[in-house]
Order: sequence, then C-alpha cells, then structure tokens
Amino acid sequence: MDANRRPNVATTAQFTCRAFPRRTAGVLLHITALQGHGPVGSLGAEAKRFVDFLHAAGFSWWQVCPIGPTGYGDSPYQALSVFASNPYLLDLADLVKRGLLKPEEVAPLQRHGDENTDYGRLWEQLRPLLKTAAHRGATLLQHDQGFLAYCKREASWLTSWQKFSALREKYQFAAPAQWTDLVAPNSLQIEAAVLQFLFQQQWQELRAYAQQRGVTLFGDEPIYVSADGCDAKFHPELFQLDATGAPTAVAGVPPDYFAADGQLWGNPLYRWERHQADQFSWWRSRIQHDLTFFDAIRIDHFRGLHDFWSVPAGSPNARQGQWCAGPDLAFTQAVGDLPLVAEDLGLLSPGVEVLRRASALPGMSVLQFGFGGPPEGNPHHPDNITPDRVVYTGTHDNDTVVGWYKQLSDIEKSTLHQLYGDLAQPHLHFAEVALNSPAIAAFIPAQDLLGLDENARFNTPGNPQGNWTWRLTNVQFETLMQAAPAWKQRLQKSQRLSESNDGI
Repeated sequence: MDANRRPNVATTAQFTCRAFPRRTAGVLLHITALQGHGPVGSLGAEAKRFVDFLHAAGFSWWQVCPIGPTGYGDSPYQALSVFASNPYLLDLADLVKRGLLKPEEVAPLQRHGDENTDYGRLWEQLRPLLKTAAHRGATLLQHDQGFLAYCKREASWLTSWQKFSALREKYQFAAPAQWTDLVAPNSLQIEAAVLQFLFQQQWQELRAYAQQRGVTLFGDEPIYVSADGCDAKFHPELFQLDATGAPTAVAGVPPDYFAADGQLWGNPLYRWERHQADQFSWWRSRIQHDLTFFDAIRIDHFRGLHDFWSVPAGSPNARQGQWCAGPDLAFTQAVGDLPLVAEDLGLLSPGVEVLRRASALPGMSVLQFGFGGPPEGNPHHPDNITPDRVVYTGTHDNDTVVGWYKQLSDIEKSTLHQLYGDLAQPHLHFAEVALNSPAIAAFIPAQDLLGLDENARFNTPGNPQGNWTWRLTNVQFETLMQAAPAWKQRLQKSQRLSESNDGI
C-alpha cells in the first residue's frame, strides 16, 4: 500500500458542507508561532508572508488556534473572553506607523536569534508597551468616526470586556473573586476598547490580503470559557456557578490516550437549560462574531454538545466525574446551517456520531491515531477515512509526525513498513496520505511540512509547562518558501487523483 492508494473510493460528491464546499487543503499554524523579529508572531509582515507561502504552495486554507486574550497558563483554549481578541498579536510596526508607539520603544522587544515565545517577557515588556499605545490611542481616536462606530456596533460584548479589562488592571490582575467592587475606571475602559479596535483593523487587513491570494481563514471555537474570565463574571446565569461566582462543577475528560488521570480543564460548565430557553442566543452571537474573522470554524470538543464530563469542583483530577446530557440536536438546529467543523476526537459515545451526521457537519480524522490497534472501526485509519471528514497528519495537541514516528515501538514501525514500505521521511509520506484521502479537506501542521521533530511540538495535553512557545525561525520559513513548488505539485496530483476516483 502506498500514499497514492485510495482504498475508500467514495466520491466527494456524496458529502457537501458549508465549511468546505469543495475538496481542499490547508496548513495549521497558530499566529504566535509565526517567524519575525518581534517577541511573538503577529498580524504584521510575517503573517502576510505566510499567506504568500500558502498561495505559492497551492494551499487554500490557513487554520489557527483561538485568538482570544490569554490568561494564566497562556493557553489559547483558556481565553479571558470568547469575544475579545488577544492584543499580544498586534503588529507593533503598524502601531509605530499610526503614531501610537515610537521606534525606540519597540526596539527592545526585537526577537533575539531563534528564541521561542517567552510569555514572561510578553507580560513584563510587551503588555506595558501595549498599554502605552492604548493610552495614546484613547486621545488620538476620541473623535475618530471609525472607532466610535466600532464601539457602538460591538457594544453587546465590548462593554462587558471593557469593564472586565479595566477591573482586572485596577485590582492588579487578581482573580475576579478577589474584586471588592465593580467600579471600573473610565480611562482603562477606553484603552481596552482601543486595543480591540486596533486588532479588528489589523485582522481585516490581513484577511483581505489573504482573500486576494485565494487563502481563507479557519478558526477554532473552544467549547468552554475561563473560570476567571469575562463571560463567567458578567453572565453567571449561563454557567454552573454558586452565589459567589465559583464553579460547582468543572469540565474535563476522563482518562484517555492523552492523560492517564484524564484532563481536568477547570472550566465552568453550562446551564444548558438556560441557553435552550432563549434558543442559544449567546452561542449564536458568539459564532456569528467569530465568522466576522474566519470563513469556517472548528467547534472544539464537539462531544460536549451531546454529553459532557462533569467533575465536582475541587477534585484533584478528572477521574471523579460523570457523563451528563448536553443539548444535542437542539443546539445545532438553533445555530443553523453555518460553516462549522466538529472536533470529534477522543473516546466518543455512539450518540456523538449520530449528532454530527444529523447536523451535516464534517468530523475529524488524525492519522497518528490510525495505527494503535486493529483498523476495523477506527475512523483515523486511512482505509476508513470518508468524504465527510477533515483529515490531519496531527493537530496542535499531537507530537509532530517525525516525533511521533521516532517514539513508536519496533512492532508498530514494522506494521507501518508493511503497509507503506520505506518511511525515511514519514512526514512527507503521511502528508501525501492525508492529501490523497477521500476527506473533504486535509490539514497539515507547518511543523510536518518541514519534517521537524518533537522539539517543535506545540502543546502536550495534561502537561502545564512548556506549551504554546514554539516559533518558526526565519531559516525554516525560507525552507518552506523553497519547497512551495513541490507542495503545489503534490496538491495538483492529489486533485487529479480525486477527479479520477470521482469518475469511477
């Protein structure tokens, strides 16, 4: 069996969805991991250069992790707001052009060599600099019609975020449970709005640039919110909280492939009956808001809409929990026919697949999960990938393909060699397996395009240290650009193969 074999000859015409109207391919790379000279990847020149690579290589999609403001732990999946954006991602060069920062103020934040993202440095150096820019912007934009129109248009969520952000700074970033009053300084509220306005402008400029080059943006919607975030603080009626605002039960998953004790996420769980009472209006607003940034959205932990793992607050791990019924089809029917993808990974109850199919949403297959046992019934095995799935060589939670392959046992490697022959470059082989599968879309992490090892892993679930820090180097980006013609040839070959099989 080789990478060109399509054992499942179902045609893409058998499945259509709003997210991917036609068979397509893209690359997964979070914005923080972009190359460049700043302290973290940003929406500036490096983002546009990455779009240039995607265009040159023939990829149609760029997938990123959530773009909300991160809190403790720096995880994009624990954002302080599901509506606000992360100011750390702002392009500092653009702020200099706008007169909000000075070149000499930005200079100390330049990237030194090939260092990874240092979130401590972002907190100690970048955050105060962004506050300076916001303070100056509050003066320069006070009569700007674009800024005033933005504040009015986004008031449904922005007002709460302004208040939350101002209070957080007032109380020196202590958790909301320690705030003694909710009197928010007006100046700090205006500064919070300025940063969101600047992000929106920079993002829309990047999105327009991408669209001009045939590249569309794929976002990620975490199912839960931060316990210490804006949403739980100012909309407590939507969550399982006690009178003090503390969660009575928290989210997670039981023991699985990733963690022997399960994963204790700590997010407050939803009062789904409250959401259903108004036809999930908060959720619908949230998704519609994200669709002003992205062309399609992945619903993280889709299983939680069917049934969710509820862990009593204060538990030391996720072992002590129980499955509870989610809103199921009522949710997806209320949300409507939108460009969504269901992240249906992990141990699933049969009802999750029923819900996904009834909702006409594509699910996910991850090739690294395809070889841990018999192929029968495994949706990640290449023989079982169907057109109603999006296939990945790995996700942000996986090791790189090279790192994964290195740690396989001799028996596991022997099994792969029997299937695929020589795997001197496993990243290229599995990329071709993904591209040549019947899936409606294929996504390859940038690390796998480059064949990087475990040192380029972006996140290890259940491990609180060392995550979200990996960044492309300038040399690695130039390597990508040099390889763009070869990737374009692979994509064209994949398309021809798909058209041939569709004609069977």
